[in-house]
Amino acid sequence: MGRTKTPLMAAAKLQALWNHPAGPKTIHFWAPTFKWGISIANIADFSKPPEKLSYPQQIAVTATGLIWSRYSTVITPKNWNLFSVNVAMAGTGLYQLSRKLRHDYSSEAAAAKE
Repeated sequence: MGRTKTPLMAAAKLQALWNHPAGPKTIHFWAPTFKWGISIANIADFSKPPEKLSYPQQIAVTATGLIWSRYSTVITPKNWNLFSVNVAMAGTGLYQLSRKLRHDYSSEAAAAKE
């Protein structure tokens, strides 16, 4: 008897997602979904040497992530896809900025000692 409920529950959840105001039938779903590409590219850049990172780019990624994370929690309907991608953007941007700052300031300190 429990076996018939599971597919019905799954179908109901999928139907609710499909018909959600920020669901796959709207731009509110697809814009943040494609925005994940920026976070994925930033993760791929973790292996890039810090001297090749750009302050303006990483500041923009971080600021965008922070601003839009907040915005996504106050709009109606709540868009958790938008929230999660922007948290990821802020996190990866902060990490890249920390790598760049550590590299630049440890390099300057080493050069000053010489």
